[in-house]
Amino acid sequence: MQDVIVIAHRGASGERPEHTLESYRLAIEQGADYIEPDLVMTRDGVLVARHENEIGGTTDVAAHRRFASRCRTQVIDGETMTGWFVEDFTLAEIKTLRARERLPALRPANTAFDGRFEVPTFDEILELANATNRARGGAARIGVYPETKHPAHFRAIGLPLERAVLDALDRHDYGERGSPVFIQSFDPTNLRMLRGMTALPLVQLLESTLGDLDDVARHADAIGIEKALATAEGIREAHRRGLAVHVWTFRAENEFLPEPLRVGSDPAAHGRLQQEIEAYLDAGIDGFFVDFPAIGVRARDAARRRAASR
Repeated sequence: MQDVIVIAHRGASGERPEHTLESYRLAIEQGADYIEPDLVMTRDGVLVARHENEIGGTTDVAAHRRFASRCRTQVIDGETMTGWFVEDFTLAEIKTLRARERLPALRPANTAFDGRFEVPTFDEILELANATNRARGGAARIGVYPETKHPAHFRAIGLPLERAVLDALDRHDYGERGSPVFIQSFDPTNLRMLRGMTALPLVQLLESTLGDLDDVARHADAIGIEKALATAEGIREAHRRGLAVHVWTFRAENEFLPEPLRVGSDPAAHGRLQQEIEAYLDAGIDGFFVDFPAIGVRARDAARRRAASR
């Protein structure tokens, strides 16, 4: 239990708009071991943190009249999407936008922060991590857990993510073997490319099935799996192949909790998230993604105490 890691999913995204420096900063203050930026790329080749390359739902771009003509439709990884796409903007243009809460109906308190925070670059996130490390002195470094979003799409339009991610990590002393870094992707081709470029741990994200874990183990060091896949047998099978198991995503709202752990009938009300996390910890997972890092840390620490008392 000592090595189980708490991964702040898009920062403390349950309490601040996701993928903002303020969200990451709060996650660090709450004790998360790792902060998780999703990475996409601007037209001029700069990595920024957004859950998707479509930015209409997480920024105020629709309110900027000069960008109205850039709304368009395109197919990304087989899905037709309409909106504003980060690859159509320079970094200078992105910096004129402000972040918005992605789930306003479920997280109305977060809307109080709409319009206050910039879209951060990956370099700025790493600078925040290093500022934390300097302040901590000899304590454990804050970990960074980036996800490459739609790497095949970006490669096809001449904006490959792989080298850019590794170069940024190198610039901020996170590129060496042993650094507290995991690089994650749903795209096995992306991970196979990265495997030939770095010794940093790689994570294959899986949503619908565990699939061929022997094949996964050839290019990844861990699997990041949706909660429904985290069965005791699945965890054992991954561990037999030397794969760590990280589970996503734990959220406090009733909307995302199993019925027995909900409190009341309001989908936005908070249920018994700590109890849910503890059940997965008891099943033997090695880490978990959580929108409320403070609750995640409490759950992990409670599980440690239980394990120590046995």
